[in-house]
Amino acid sequence: MAYPRDWGLVIPALLLALVVAAGADDDHARAKAARDAGAIASLRTILDRVEAEFAGSPVEIELDDDDAGRFIYKVKLLAPSGAILKLEYDARDAKLIRAKGRGVDAARRQRPD
Repeated sequence: MAYPRDWGLVIPALLLALVVAAGADDDHARAKAARDAGAIASLRTILDRVEAEFAGSPVEIELDDDDAGRFIYKVKLLAPSGAILKLEYDARDAKLIRAKGRGVDAARRQRPD
């Protein structure tokens, strides 16, 4: 049986996809273990914090780890103005690290004194 010439490209691409998928499973397992151990806040805690601090609707949430191995929740929020805000929360204590985007100050909720 004759194989197409493209097999030389397909096989390495499939192997690379398997390696990437295995790495993603490892990331998922690390994040789950950290959450189960109480080392990081739950997604519900982060969503509650976002809702308390900003007006808008979350459109994307990602749990990422930085180069130092620290977990960070990255939240994209659709503000009432229509702008997309990028928020980063420390996953250990759910504190806001960074807020970027046009209209971020207008989307901040006023804190009661």
